[in-house]
Amino acid sequence: MKKVLIIGGNSFTGKHLSSYLHNHGYDIYETSLVPNNQKQTYVCNILHKDEILKILKIVKPDFIIHMAAIAFVGHGKNENFYNINTIGALNLLESVVELKQSLQKLILVSSATVYGNQHVEVLDESLCPRPMNHYGASKYAMESLAKNYFEKLPLIIVRPFNYTGIGQKKDFLIPKIVTHFKNKRTKIELGNLNVYREFNDIDFVCEIYTKLLESNISGEIFNIASNRGIKILDVIEIMQEIAGYKIEIVINSAFIRKDEIKTLTGSNKKLFEAIGHVKQKPFYDTLKEMFEA
Repeated sequence: MKKVLIIGGNSFTGKHLSSYLHNHGYDIYETSLVPNNQKQTYVCNILHKDEILKILKIVKPDFIIHMAAIAFVGHGKNENFYNINTIGALNLLESVVELKQSLQKLILVSSATVYGNQHVEVLDESLCPRPMNHYGASKYAMESLAKNYFEKLPLIIVRPFNYTGIGQKKDFLIPKIVTHFKNKRTKIELGNLNVYREFNDIDFVCEIYTKLLESNISGEIFNIASNRGIKILDVIEIMQEIAGYKIEIVINSAFIRKDEIKTLTGSNKKLFEAIGHVKQKPFYDTLKEMFEA
């Protein structure tokens, strides 16, 4: 069995990806910032290079997926974005190079947030990133420095667009909406209801990661996107059908961004040309699974 080391395996994505890869015949190893009782899980602070080196020497992975990060844009301490999202990733890259381990693939997880406001409806990899917040800026800094390793490592950088599924934190929009209906709340505060955004299914994302691991591609940056725009109001209407009641929507101006683009999705042309087309379930099914979980 080929060994996959997931840096940040205790995250929402990490948990789903670990299960997905295990079911596809991979031997899964993970790192976590805090101890847990899971087998083949190692406590690791990516700000400490010596901890990364120790784990790499023990596991000797064939593949690495790095997804340890502060992902919530509203996180209070801005310096943590750069320490963890940028410096932490570089510690990993430097450790792999130093040990001269024979990797088949290393995937660094960035974010579609690096694009910022481009004033276009479909974002592709040819656009010059213009991050608008510290989260996006820290991920773009990571990308910029990681490109120096393209010739040294079988490295791919990915920019996931919005995705969701069972177990995602309630800080994010879709879990917030689903939780309101699960708790039979009568009101919900939202921003602009008529914007279209991607809300992909976590299984769709996991399949793409798997195909990228198994590909012979390196030295590239890919969107993880479907170009499937879903209107926020449609999400509410689907949830009303699933839950069997209507909810009162209160528009909170604090949730509405200035000059907000009505439709914003990611191009998957480059990705699908590289790994083939990846289908995903209807969004109704994703919401129903989350509601019934």
